[in-house]
Amino acid sequence: MRAVSVSKDIDATPQQIFAVLRDPARHAELDGSGMLRGRPEGPSPLGPGDRFSMGMAQGRIAYRSVNVVVEYEKDRLIAWETWGEVRGRRLVGGQRWRYELSADGGGATRVTHTYDWSRARFPRLVIELPGYPKRMGPAMATTLERLASAVRG
Repeated sequence: MRAVSVSKDIDATPQQIFAVLRDPARHAELDGSGMLRGRPEGPSPLGPGDRFSMGMAQGRIAYRSVNVVVEYEKDRLIAWETWGEVRGRRLVGGQRWRYELSADGGGATRVTHTYDWSRARFPRLVIELPGYPKRMGPAMATTLERLASAVRG
């Protein structure tokens, strides 16, 4: 399977967490990979089928990702698929960033963050050979720590 998941219990309601995840302007603040640069373009808050782009960088190479919300259940699940496009043509990408929320009944919410590259175009060349799967787990754990801080205020 081409996916990595990490989970964290966050002392906040699913509604509080979902509000942060739906706001693309907060994504760079949450990012544990260091690749997001912000400057989102598109709707906010995000909803089903919404398309937005984000400033990105890998090393000294700056670019924009194009993202489409492909899974959405209010206060429970949001996922977007990421693509590299040139003049509207998808060249690379197809990986999904997914956040699933489940309340524990005691005031905390379990957040499961998944990076899924099973649908990606050229996964071996673009994702696996550069070593992204090994780096994603720790980066995603950092993202969940930042998400917990963001919802605390």
